[in-house]
Amino acid sequence: MKYSDKFNEIFDRSVNDYHKWDNVDAEMINPFNQGTLEYFLYEKNWIDAVQWHLEDIIRDPGIDPVKALAIKRRIDNSNQERTDLVEMIDSYFMELFSNVIPRNDATINTETPAWAIDRLSILALKIYHMKIESERSNASNDHIARCKEKYRTLLTQREDLSLAIDQLLTDIEEGRKFMKFYKQMKMYNDPALNPILYQSGKKN
Repeated sequence: MKYSDKFNEIFDRSVNDYHKWDNVDAEMINPFNQGTLEYFLYEKNWIDAVQWHLEDIIRDPGIDPVKALAIKRRIDNSNQERTDLVEMIDSYFMELFSNVIPRNDATINTETPAWAIDRLSILALKIYHMKIESERSNASNDHIARCKEKYRTLLTQREDLSLAIDQLLTDIEEGRKFMKFYKQMKMYNDPALNPILYQSGKKN
């Protein structure tokens, strides 16, 4: 099985599991053993699914401002959780390929495997929702036609991205590329780095 086959299978499972409840407060029941790559991938996509729907909710023109602020802060926390999981996935691959000796002419990629896998997770959600839009019984024929075309494009995009991820991981495995990643160091959630937060702290 190719790397991407496993990733897509887990993401599709997570997307389908989430939509059994279709509730941003539904409890995630991860079917994989804690601490495994599969566990991290499932959790990553579940968080993506919840955030997808939070982004929908917050765009309601009639939303109560207090509720909108609470959701915005929840999205901020979700973004940090997503980033943490991406770094855990990259750490897994760093360990997996730790004994590989890069070739003298080995090159580095513009993004790490996990950040490419992050895009694959989002694609699984786009594909799920675009398929629903392409089959809506109460939508116009024009809407259905446009969504079907977008759906086909998304499937092609997933094929291309899956191939690129498989090639990247194979290249790292065989020493043609070497892996290096930096923590994202997000600043807006850190009270020591966000000036609004640390200046507010001085006033109190």
